[in-house]
Amino acid sequence: MRIHDYFSKAELQQFLARSDAQAWLAVLISWTLVALVFALVALWPNPLTILLALIIIGGRQLGFGALMHECGHGSLFATRSLNSWVGKWLCAGPVMYRIDDYMARHLRHHRDVGTASDPDLSRYQAYPVTSASLRRKLFRDVTGRTTMKFLRDLLRVNAIIETEDGQRKLSATRFLSRMHAPIISNLLLLLILASLGQASLYLLWVAAYCSTYMVFSRIRNLAEHAAVPDLSSSDPLLNTRTTLASWWERLTFAPNSVNYHLEHHLLPAVPKYRLAGFHRALQAKGLLEHADIAPGYRAVLDRITAEPQAQAV
Repeated sequence: MRIHDYFSKAELQQFLARSDAQAWLAVLISWTLVALVFALVALWPNPLTILLALIIIGGRQLGFGALMHECGHGSLFATRSLNSWVGKWLCAGPVMYRIDDYMARHLRHHRDVGTASDPDLSRYQAYPVTSASLRRKLFRDVTGRTTMKFLRDLLRVNAIIETEDGQRKLSATRFLSRMHAPIISNLLLLLILASLGQASLYLLWVAAYCSTYMVFSRIRNLAEHAAVPDLSSSDPLLNTRTTLASWWERLTFAPNSVNYHLEHHLLPAVPKYRLAGFHRALQAKGLLEHADIAPGYRAVLDRITAEPQAQAV
């Protein structure tokens, strides 16, 4: 489907318009939520506030990833310099990403979604899976095993070099050069908390990154392309899903309008703060009648799981 065949140039310009004010508001809201749950645990440290903090921080960590994604597309802020700086230091760095590496992979995903050349294919190709299989994956997420694998891959890609004689060795210089933004961002967060006499609160950031963030990230990822009508099709209406999110799902699985994934694939330059409006416009023109629109993440879980057939007696 060619979007330009259904929308006028003026209509598209409205959806593509970027706003620094709305971009800064999105970044500010995410960091304010993190600050508020840090303060909540500092004032009333107990299992309930800690659990709430892990949920909110994990959702915001996914939200920073979504904002990094927007900055990588150049769609969050009006200028390239702001997209680059904010994306690197306030969004990607805190969650251990290099925005350039992320976008190199992500743009291949856009170009080759559902094909053997899609770098993300292994994340959702095998679905649906049994409920037991999904539970095992989520257990690995919540117990930190997924994070450990991610960090090992991060080390391998950014710190290992091959010498002239074909040997592989760790290079601290290469690692520090490539990962300076994530390292500095996390050190600054720790130092800010320490300056307030609350350095231990940084453990909440680490704990969420090793648990809830990975759970939310997996479910968000699966909602986008797993068990869609036809993953091998080149038509986004068949290979990509949008999920309508409730308020609590926007705090967890779907921060910063990341749930409007079909709309994003149809027109990647639409800023996150205009995706809901773009969704409504597509609906009004009848363009989503045959699209995969899930009414919520519970419905997504139902679609990506399938119980094995009962054995015949």
